[in-house]
Amino acid sequence: MLLPLLQACRHDTIVWPPEEENTGNGRTDVIRGFYLLNEGNMGSNKCTMDYYDYASGTYVRNIYGNANPSAVKELGDVGNDLQIYGSRLWAVVNCSNKVEVMEASTARRIGQVDLANCRYICFHEGYAYVSSYAGPVQINPDYEQRGIVVKVDTATLEKVDTCIVGFQPDCLAVLDGKIYVANSGGYMSPNYENTLSVIDLASFTEERRIPVAVNLHHVVADRHGQLWVSSRGDYYGNPNSLYCISDPAGEAHVQRVAAPDGRDLVVKNMTLCGDSLYIIGKDFSYVTMDTQVNYAIVHTSRREVVTTNFIADGTEASIMEPYGLAVHPVSREVLIGDARSYINPGTLFCYSVDGVQQWKLRTGDIPAHMAFLWK
Repeated sequence: MLLPLLQACRHDTIVWPPEEENTGNGRTDVIRGFYLLNEGNMGSNKCTMDYYDYASGTYVRNIYGNANPSAVKELGDVGNDLQIYGSRLWAVVNCSNKVEVMEASTARRIGQVDLANCRYICFHEGYAYVSSYAGPVQINPDYEQRGIVVKVDTATLEKVDTCIVGFQPDCLAVLDGKIYVANSGGYMSPNYENTLSVIDLASFTEERRIPVAVNLHHVVADRHGQLWVSSRGDYYGNPNSLYCISDPAGEAHVQRVAAPDGRDLVVKNMTLCGDSLYIIGKDFSYVTMDTQVNYAIVHTSRREVVTTNFIADGTEASIMEPYGLAVHPVSREVLIGDARSYINPGTLFCYSVDGVQQWKLRTGDIPAHMAFLWK
């Protein structure tokens, strides 16, 4: 009886009500909670958003529909990034070609920025900078459409400028008056890109490109003026790996950062907390026919791998596909989103600073991106 009613509400889109689960771990915290964006499989229109409240220890799944009952298709297709800037929550929804903008305190919709094949977002002095493939989803070694970074006024949501970069740009970071953009060339296999675009913020033009490695993905700026860049590799001769770039605005010294045994660090996701760069990854090589998994911490000032497994209680064996990652900026609890089968609900794991599992719970499909809401 419920299904026809749910379908009638939003033009044949089934809307499931929010669900709650309590971890039994409520506490006073300077952070109110965090949002989690579940990517959902491409073409399924199953991007959803969850919320965890620290005071009550309550996790609420699929909050967007309840907060926005008039939204016709909920969040859309493939949630690719989630950030809070000021009082607003920004969700980049890749295949729905939009950036959804909400109130950070309530997740109520404010508006959207229409942007084709948008990927990741960063902010600086009142502007949002969004990377975009700027063309259709299409695997083609001769892909001709170069990517762009779009400058958006965070107050008006108006697009004010565009800068052309390399092919299929992904993550981006601001450092000392420049934006550094990881060009992947991901649609152009086996002819991947291998450069980091350098955009001057004042003129908003691409100054140059820094060669790093093929199929770049993440880029993080630390407080020592360094950039940390990950390469997805090509699953054959070029491994999934991590690089540190010192003096990026000058000579740009590129250094590969490896584990103590010399192996490359596998990077699916990474995030910075103080001088600790947390990394999770699982990758298969068609050369060695092996799957490598690591939960690593790199000390950024020393450029040294502290550990390749920060999980101390052996429960990493229950994580099938490490995917989403966030670190509480005060307690340093680590949150890991497990995509599991990639087509069914995932799992969110919480670990203490000592690497002991505190709780786990069910999420939406492909738990990927988290944003902390401060009091």
